[in-house]
Amino acid sequence: MSLEQWALPQLAELLPLDEESLKQIITYTNTLPDAQIAEHLRGLLGDSPQADEFITSFNTHRSVPAVAMSKEAGDNKLSEKGINSKDEELPAYAPPSHPLPSQRASRAVHRPHTNPVIEAGQVPKDAELATEASTADMWSRAVMYPEGEKAYNDNYQGLGTIFTYNPYRSRVTSPYGYYQSAWGPQRPRPDSHARSIHETIHVNNILNREAQASIDAKEPKINIWDDSELNGAMSNMTIATDGDQKRPVEKASSEKRQKITAHPSNENAETSTKPSKFTSFRKSIGIKSSEERAVAKTEGRITRGRELRNAILAEEQGRWPDEQWRQIVTIYQDKVGMTRKIAYLRTRQPIQYLHLLRAGYFEPIPVAWAGQTSNPLKFSIEGAAGWRGITPMWRGYEDTAEERLYWILNHREGSVGIRMKPDFISQMDMARARMASAVEPPPEYYSANDTCHIQHTSPGYSKQVMPAPFRAYDRPQLPTDDTMILLDISGSMDFDPLRPNYNQYLITGYSRSTQPKNKDVAKAIIRRFTNAMENHDHDFRGYSLTTFSSQADYMGMTNHQNLDATWRNIRFGGGTRVMTGWQMVKNLHFEKHSASAIHHPVYGWQAGPETPMLRLLLLLDGEATDMDEFELDLLGLSWAHVTIFLIGVDGCPHHHRHANELQRISDVNHHVSFVDAQGNTPERFVTHELLKRHLGYEISMSEFEHMEELPPYSVSV
Repeated sequence: MSLEQWALPQLAELLPLDEESLKQIITYTNTLPDAQIAEHLRGLLGDSPQADEFITSFNTHRSVPAVAMSKEAGDNKLSEKGINSKDEELPAYAPPSHPLPSQRASRAVHRPHTNPVIEAGQVPKDAELATEASTADMWSRAVMYPEGEKAYNDNYQGLGTIFTYNPYRSRVTSPYGYYQSAWGPQRPRPDSHARSIHETIHVNNILNREAQASIDAKEPKINIWDDSELNGAMSNMTIATDGDQKRPVEKASSEKRQKITAHPSNENAETSTKPSKFTSFRKSIGIKSSEERAVAKTEGRITRGRELRNAILAEEQGRWPDEQWRQIVTIYQDKVGMTRKIAYLRTRQPIQYLHLLRAGYFEPIPVAWAGQTSNPLKFSIEGAAGWRGITPMWRGYEDTAEERLYWILNHREGSVGIRMKPDFISQMDMARARMASAVEPPPEYYSANDTCHIQHTSPGYSKQVMPAPFRAYDRPQLPTDDTMILLDISGSMDFDPLRPNYNQYLITGYSRSTQPKNKDVAKAIIRRFTNAMENHDHDFRGYSLTTFSSQADYMGMTNHQNLDATWRNIRFGGGTRVMTGWQMVKNLHFEKHSASAIHHPVYGWQAGPETPMLRLLLLLDGEATDMDEFELDLLGLSWAHVTIFLIGVDGCPHHHRHANELQRISDVNHHVSFVDAQGNTPERFVTHELLKRHLGYEISMSEFEHMEELPPYSVSV
């Protein structure tokens, strides 16, 4: 029986994971040295008799000869498969402005890499098998820094009420107030809720600073990559014997005594070299001298440095096993502007480098994560509940994807100062300030055919926040560029528009807004946009339309003639997972241009120097659950330009809060443009602004009026 066949059922009883994840854990653990296996498995399984028994048995089964037999059989299968599927192999990666990697490297067999962070990120996929407490504990062990703060949670039952490390328990007021009636459910109070938010923000800031200072102080004081520096640190430390009269420390001590006693006698000089009875007694009972303690401390520091270096090299080799992988990663780091920062971390702050490396901070997002319900970017961060993030200053973020996004924005080249994510109160204040800046739209864009006028929801247009002045960063559209449309069809697009009512920062109810449904506004904008693009491109076949909610669907080519028929086939409902739609759009784009692009088994399609640019119009009505992952992915791309149209409820702070977020992303990533509208929308004005950003140049009013003329019916459908 092979090691995997034996270990799989045993491990399944201890870890609530699917079979594929368990196989990855077994495969990865089998590659570790004997000394590290117990530590790795104990970190996953905890301290229990069952875990200890499994660890002991695992080490025993590693030496079974069947492992070698199974490997030989596996090699034979791989060779047969390679002969039969030779024509199906994907070509090697050809990145822009870089040489092609060798064909031998590109055909390397991919074995999924795993580590404690990846394994912990997969646990919630089987949430029905794992309790929340065990999942939180496993996640904390995977992401906590060594010798850092202790793990905690918000469970105050039993001994937890006394022996809790939760720093929020005594520092943050309950949003429900101090006194609540025992009759009926608890309800938050606006004043207590506001006080709780203020205190949480204050505690977050304090703990973030303390955590960053703590891990900075634990970084090695020597360069772990310089062997001469490591050896030099050790050579400066020596331990002398009892009869050694040339010890460096004794020499220093004698020099110090000479300064105190000008003319010591020869007799005193002879006796000073002899060890005292007290010194001999200390050695006899095992008490180390100051010299021995200093040497042991230096040896420990050097040993830890070498262990840290080996751990980094092993993780890098596991994540990027060949030239092709390393080339993709190098290009990604350059695109996001993190090359210097990553090099600095690796040299000067290797503990933090290894921590972020294990979480995948230095490489593109794997394609498979887009369709997974759980991965290291999907963990909610809740400081008071003990659900922690990856970086030392993790408190205050909503999830690990947002944390990684802002870590990159705060450390990429060209960033000035620290652009930390605004706290909740600052976000709400900025949203209300933005909402107050809305003005009447320009009257020359009035149209009696706008949806709000046809449906007679309420008279006139709603006040709009004027978009930032258009600035061309990417090159203007070329005839070879590929235009596509990505539409949010989540349930909120079909809801009756509702506006939240606030008492300070607490939502106390909702009011109906007299405006068209979001899906009706989206349809009108798509119609006007496609009409204008067909006139501009002189191509009346239409543009690819992809929809997304909890999953994505390709609706085909959409033009001014078949839009109504296409719209009748759309079913609104579900969540808002933009990454599912984005992956489908990328696949459609690269299937059309596969001759100039390369596919990677983990990171997906990679554009070549001749790959045409993808120009995407994204329409949505709120923040997608994986919007931060989408923005992270866009940071590393130069072959795509995305224009976002955000539809919102009139006078809704949530809409303006999300709009401010998108504006911040647009300011730092010039491949992303952003336009929003609220309430009764002036559709011609919105379409004009979208076209400017989509086509990449300033479009005059006369040119826009010519573009929006109804295209000729030259195509039969």
